[in-house]
Amino acid sequence: MRPFILVFLIALTITAFSTPWIRRLAIAIGFVDAPAARKMHSAPMPLMGGVAIFAGAIIAVLFFFRQEIPRPIVGALIAGTLVATIGLIDDRYHVPPWLRLGIHFIAFLILAYFGVRVRLPIPEWANYALTFLWLVGITNAINLLDNMDGLSAGVVAVAAAFMMLLGAANGQNLTSALSAAILGSCAGFLRYNFRPARIFMGDAGAYFLGFWLAVLGIQLRFPDNVSFVTWMVPVCILGLPIFDTSLVVLSRLRRGIHPFTAGKDHTSHRLVQLGYSQREAVLILYLVAGMFGMVGLFITQADVVEGYFIGIVVFAVCAYAMWQLERHHRA
Repeated sequence: MRPFILVFLIALTITAFSTPWIRRLAIAIGFVDAPAARKMHSAPMPLMGGVAIFAGAIIAVLFFFRQEIPRPIVGALIAGTLVATIGLIDDRYHVPPWLRLGIHFIAFLILAYFGVRVRLPIPEWANYALTFLWLVGITNAINLLDNMDGLSAGVVAVAAAFMMLLGAANGQNLTSALSAAILGSCAGFLRYNFRPARIFMGDAGAYFLGFWLAVLGIQLRFPDNVSFVTWMVPVCILGLPIFDTSLVVLSRLRRGIHPFTAGKDHTSHRLVQLGYSQREAVLILYLVAGMFGMVGLFITQADVVEGYFIGIVVFAVCAYAMWQLERHHRA
């Protein structure tokens, strides 16, 4: 674990020290997020935190692989940079959805070229299709989750911690190094993003973190178990972003609203409506993210019957929670 702790510390230090400078730069050039009725902040907020997150994670990974960069890491670096760049441009100029999706597709092609893809015992075309859907789905789920101070960075940190531990336990240095870099950059950024936030990560940070988490989910391998069971592990570890996105999309479709319209109907907003403060809502969701991660850890050691039984129970609990949150939601 020592090399991964060093990667974590490098990412944390670079992100923590660079964020105040990037904040000043964002204010100086007017790169800010203006308040609006659908948003939680009441004053213009610097919107370049993703640059600090990106810098911390990338430099830490390059340090770890300074002798030779493996092909999957090269693919993750190039594709992650592309996704972060379109996110930064979108923060400034509001890129059309079709263009963002096109860039994400190019990033998927880059990963596929470097050998990063789903490898389930199904037809190859289905593996490629699942890879693209997973990458786009998780990337946008993390972006949608970034709706309250400290929420997205904290949840990503929890997920990355579980992936780092699982990667180290199974001898997967590539996965553990990327996970440690994400964990460190999120921890460093939370110093300035936890309520009351002084800077936002923006789409640049959310897209980058979501994309790399999706890559980690693809790369996780469990040689002591079968893929027929272990495919559920990354799904569980990232269960909270998946739950939140599913809740929002289904709720908006039920109400006849476009599913990708911004609004205050996310899980965090609903917890605030139930009487929790914003800080309490975020901490509760950190705990929930940790519970999802623990379920993922259990499934790594489960046989087929145990794994699918737990999967069904988790799905049922999520469905019930979704129904309760929707029932008490005030639109």
